[in-house]
Amino acid sequence: MNVRLLPVSAAEGCAMGDVINLNRFRKKQARLARARQAAANRAKRGLGKREKEAARREREQEARRLDARLLEDKSDREGGPKQG
Repeated sequence: MNVRLLPVSAAEGCAMGDVINLNRFRKKQARLARARQAAANRAKRGLGKREKEAARREREQEARRLDARLLEDKSDREGGPKQG
């Protein structure tokens, strides 16, 4: 009798007599491993491209909101006091 023992995680959600497709199991394990690696890389390297874009758009929107509420022109403020 040729029997393969599967890791405990393969048995989750399966009864003892259930047939497990090993190719499907291997692919699922590979996907989970890639997801874990991706999460570790995101934590190590910072924000992803979409998150960076969302943060940039949010900053720009906030800057526009603040500029719209200014009481004086931006050009007056940047020039500083006028030297005559």
